[in-house]
Amino acid sequence: MSQEIFDKDLIYQCSSFGVGGSGGVETYLASLFEHRPSDVSDRVIKSLKNIDQKQFKLLHIHSPDLLLQLTGECPAIFSVHNHSFYCPSGTKYLAEQRTICDRNFSYLGCTWGKLVDKCGSRRPLRTFRELQTTHQFLNVLKRLKITFIANSEYVRQELIQNGVPPEQTITLHCGISIPETSTSPLSLEVHQNQRILFAGRIVSDKGLEWLLKTLIHTDPKIQLDIAGEGWERPRLEKLASTLGLNKRITWHGWCDSDKLDKLYQQCFAVIFPSVWPEPAGLVTLEAYSRCRPVIGSAVGGIPEHLRDGETGILVPSNNIQKLADAINELYRDYQKSRYMGEQGHTLLMKEFTMAAHVNNLRTIYAKTIAEFPSQANKLYSISQAK
Repeated sequence: MSQEIFDKDLIYQCSSFGVGGSGGVETYLASLFEHRPSDVSDRVIKSLKNIDQKQFKLLHIHSPDLLLQLTGECPAIFSVHNHSFYCPSGTKYLAEQRTICDRNFSYLGCTWGKLVDKCGSRRPLRTFRELQTTHQFLNVLKRLKITFIANSEYVRQELIQNGVPPEQTITLHCGISIPETSTSPLSLEVHQNQRILFAGRIVSDKGLEWLLKTLIHTDPKIQLDIAGEGWERPRLEKLASTLGLNKRITWHGWCDSDKLDKLYQQCFAVIFPSVWPEPAGLVTLEAYSRCRPVIGSAVGGIPEHLRDGETGILVPSNNIQKLADAINELYRDYQKSRYMGEQGHTLLMKEFTMAAHVNNLRTIYAKTIAEFPSQANKLYSISQAK
């Protein structure tokens, strides 16, 4: 059986996910390819089985299952995009208590979390499989002698607390592609339209329920645009009606990029009320790209993008009064809203563009390739379990 031949002068992305889909990894890969340097292939490898890995300049892996297929015959790095390596439910959020989970992974603690704290599915077979999968992949991360890239310092610290060697971890914040349409700072006319925007999936951990309960404590002139779909929408539409908010809310459903851009342009602030610890939280950067300030939860990786009092306002999650105060503050103060939006755009262009991300990634690539000869065939710190 002949083996597939690849260009030995190129770096390859490896992912069992597609490119350009609706998920976070798919979106990231699509943006990465849009800005890829000349030594990175535009081809995605979906499986490393039966492939001679000695031919690769470097493999950048994005899917955990592909880690198990590494042979140690070429340089490799792995990007950690979410919480699934140390949290069986992937959320680090206890829905019953409405609080972030502070446990490290363990069979006992995470079983309790699922059955008692209602963290994710409580179906026995699915619970067992999720626990088993997390245990397997976390053990691989602990033993693999490659570099792990975390998309926030929050995620990096979670990896370290769960036993991944700190010297093998590095934080590289995500970047976004800048919209092709020109963006202007917030105008007085737009601010006087009195609209705020929520953009995201309508699921429990995105905090839309918290925002709806907050809206009744804000100035009644403020209108809320909701861009997104999700299984929680019918329940939250009913809640909005019960709260008497029907005339203050527009449910736009799923929005394409053009529609979403218009919604960003017509608001005076973007509300990012996630109650789970977002690994990265790119809504903040999308708002900055349109010169809009962000009012966001102080959870997960969100504070690493949001400069409190400078590019927006951070509030404690599930705190109705603090969120209402922040919304009312920007509603009443056009100059502050405009200033924060401009500062956010400046921060984005300085640190969080996809071009800047790729430049930092190339530095990691070069270091990994240079150090590989001394690490060749030392893929695992101990012999791999059968």
